[in-house]
Amino acid sequence: MSEFKYRQFRGEIILWAVRWYCKYGISYRDLEEMLKERGVDVDHTTLYRWVQ
Repeated sequence: MSEFKYRQFRGEIILWAVRWYCKYGISYRDLEEMLKERGVDVDHTTLYRWVQ
């Protein structure tokens, strides 16, 4: 996944987060909590940047 070169997180984690946000329409803070439950520590502002 060269599109995600130099990123702190693996490309599939970024894709999961964007997919969940778009499909379920949840807030960035809820998405942050969901990922934290799965062992991925990411801030809601980072999630916003990924979706943008």
